[in-house]
Amino acid sequence: MKKFLPLIVIGAIIFLLFSWAIGVNNMLVEKEGIAKAQWANVESSYQRRADLIPNLVSTVKGYAAHEKSTLEGVIKARSEATKTTIDAGNLTPENMAQFQKAQQGLSGALSRLLVTVERYPDLKADKSFLELQSQLEGTENRINVERNKFNKLAGAYNIVIQKIPTNIIANFRGFKAMSLFKADAGSENAPKVQF
Repeated sequence: MKKFLPLIVIGAIIFLLFSWAIGVNNMLVEKEGIAKAQWANVESSYQRRADLIPNLVSTVKGYAAHEKSTLEGVIKARSEATKTTIDAGNLTPENMAQFQKAQQGLSGALSRLLVTVERYPDLKADKSFLELQSQLEGTENRINVERNKFNKLAGAYNIVIQKIPTNIIANFRGFKAMSLFKADAGSENAPKVQF
């Protein structure tokens, strides 16, 4: 029996290490999967915004048809934003920056459209326009909430894959860090208000 004791101890240590590695791998797979599912929620919120835009443009066109360049700008920005997508498994800083740039372009175009609307009191009072505007505001809030949830989940995942000793399994199995949403360029500066 004493003869086999070192083999039993070595076998137990190997078993414990193997069990630990499996547990760490499964935890990493779960955290990555949850973050990727949240990314799908982010994309879904952006898609909802994109889906509202054709109706908004049509409503504005009925009142402000001569604002053609503004309306075309919104349509073009929507097209750019919807064709810029990222696979959840490829959330690199470059891809995330490209995605954010396309979405910022759409946000800017929508802002210009809503400023244009201020010149048309009949449009501002139109029931369908008011409803679309309300839905768009709600969707913008939803986008912000989903982005914040994604950043929280992806940030927790990023921390775990860098911690010792889980980073050993993460590196061995090829788990990669996910890029997070960052503030828009220039958002750290307060806007200038002049009267």
